[in-house]
Amino acid sequence: MKKYISILLIGLSITSLQAQETNVDDALRLAVDNITGTARYRAMSGAFGAVGGDLSAINQNPAGSIFFNNNFGTVTGSMFNTKNSSRYFGTKTSETDVSLDLNQFGAVFVFKDNSGKTDWKKFSVAVNYENTNNFGNSVFSAGTNPYNSIGNYFVNIAQGIPLDFITNYDYTSLNFYEQQAYLGYDTYIFESQTGNLNDTEYYTNIPLGGNYFQQNQVSTTGYNGKLTGNFSTSYKDKIILGANVNFHFVDIRKSFTVYEENSNPLYDTGSTITEVLFENQLNTLGTGISFNLGAIVKPAEYVRFGVSYESPTWYRITDELTQGVATRSLNNPDNNEFPASYQPTIEYLPYNIQTPSKWTGSVAFIFAKKGLLSADVSTKDYSTTRFKPKNDVVHSVLNNYMNTALGNALEFRLGGEYKIKQLSIRGGYRFDQSPYKVDQNFGDLTGYSGGIGYSFGENKIDLAYNYEHRKMNQAFLSSGMTDPARISRYNNNITLSYSVNF
Repeated sequence: MKKYISILLIGLSITSLQAQETNVDDALRLAVDNITGTARYRAMSGAFGAVGGDLSAINQNPAGSIFFNNNFGTVTGSMFNTKNSSRYFGTKTSETDVSLDLNQFGAVFVFKDNSGKTDWKKFSVAVNYENTNNFGNSVFSAGTNPYNSIGNYFVNIAQGIPLDFITNYDYTSLNFYEQQAYLGYDTYIFESQTGNLNDTEYYTNIPLGGNYFQQNQVSTTGYNGKLTGNFSTSYKDKIILGANVNFHFVDIRKSFTVYEENSNPLYDTGSTITEVLFENQLNTLGTGISFNLGAIVKPAEYVRFGVSYESPTWYRITDELTQGVATRSLNNPDNNEFPASYQPTIEYLPYNIQTPSKWTGSVAFIFAKKGLLSADVSTKDYSTTRFKPKNDVVHSVLNNYMNTALGNALEFRLGGEYKIKQLSIRGGYRFDQSPYKVDQNFGDLTGYSGGIGYSFGENKIDLAYNYEHRKMNQAFLSSGMTDPARISRYNNNITLSYSVNF
């Protein structure tokens, strides 16, 4: 058994493995930062490392909570609009997803010591919850593939697995690779060379020759949430220190459907598969923990310098997978299975993901009560991302791949705010470098933002707009046909926050 598992691993495409078979995308969707949180924070593209005074800013630098003058609370809602334009073998398609979310709420409590007996005259305690990522997203790709069939995925995985495992064992007792082989054999996508139970070589029932019309629909919902406990204190109002403890929550629901139709000539004997439908429903649940440390120095009233460290996040993840396959054969109607027949839901063993740590340097210029300019530069080494346990064969291959293919990425954020009496006008820019050394799989991100705020004295209301754009590749399946669709993703988000001093 170990021999054929090794053969399978060699044949798999590391960058786009599907379903329970963990992959690089599983880690990156948790490791790559997103601008979320309050409207003021988002309007300035998150450039708050040396600014503070905002509940979302404590995620960038925990020392920033000291700049609140009073007890303060904020609640935020957002509308997320994501458009994905896809190009697959010359065919263009697009899909748009819109969702609403109550994505942030929290409060900070400020304590002052005016006795003059200590130089530590102020400290703050904050609790804040944010959805660090809204996974609402839909991608539709379609086109005619001149080379590879969907059926190759099942045939490639089956090679090396004894026919006995595919035919004489219960589906739920099989490992992931055997389950994929079972699905393909049970729906006549491939056949054994000899029919012997010890046979490990198979041939496809899908006609060769290319020109396969294919569609891929991927729909995702869910979130990655973070609950933060924060503490910050000030020494002589010149040096500010802060720390966070973060608890993370993951709930992702993903469905992906691959369809293929071909009009190639029928085989003279046996089955000729003319249509294939492969449906998957994957639920991912998990929890994690991390911490932040930060400091801000005020050498003068008009300038601040900040530095912060964000630890790795240590996640524990569990996947639940339901799959179904349907095929149609014109010359063998008895083999037709439409719609797909779903197999039992499988809950796989938990695994761990460790995301990379992050360092941020910041500077802010404060123009009295007129406004501010701020900039943050962050560095994160994605090659340190890890799946655990490390001695797992698949995890070891993935970790080695990430160590080679991923690299150190820089992120730059620039933000500004100008005040006209009770009105604030804001803008920002963000550039986030790709985690990959060669960014074809997952490109750089460019983003712009703007917003306004109005103070009613004890209460404030803020509105922000964000635009982001990134390009990436998305393969329909992993083994056998890894021809990717090229995706251009556009995010247009509107955020509204209400804040109160108390």
